[in-house]
Amino acid sequence: MRTGDAVPPTSAFILTTSDASAAGMREDASGARLEERLRELGYSVERRVVPDDEPVIAAAIADAAARHRLVITTGGTGLTPRDVTPQATRSVLDYEVPGIAETMRAEGRRSTPLAALSRGVAGVRGRSLIVNVPGSPKGAMESFAAIEAILPHALETLAGPFDHRTAEIARTLRDVER
Repeated sequence: MRTGDAVPPTSAFILTTSDASAAGMREDASGARLEERLRELGYSVERRVVPDDEPVIAAAIADAAARHRLVITTGGTGLTPRDVTPQATRSVLDYEVPGIAETMRAEGRRSTPLAALSRGVAGVRGRSLIVNVPGSPKGAMESFAAIEAILPHALETLAGPFDHRTAEIARTLRDVER
């Protein structure tokens, strides 16, 4: 299932991309904090940790988007050669929603100029919204806070109907047929 049609809009998936966390060498603090916040907001949450491997990340995102309306990745958005989350995300998106990533970076720059170095992206696959946030707990939570208020509308819009003018178009077609 690609579109996630049977999934309620309050279902979220957190994918942590980290070699160290996947190997059990570091706690997934960002994923845990994101899960806590999403649960506070009423989301049911599933989590997974994968290594910084582009095909593995892409497959995990695609699988999650088939089962959840919101997919948040944490980690892998920096400048090192192993930071491949944005590339993996783009490879499975139907289209990007650049304003989301722009909003997160703009808000992050209030705390640190280094937020401008985040390469995180956001976009849509089927009816699911996919968002990359930084791997640090502080960066992940600041980024999520920056978009928290727009998530209900984004998810509602993706759930359909897709055209805000559906009724108007139907009336126009009826008028033309007369």
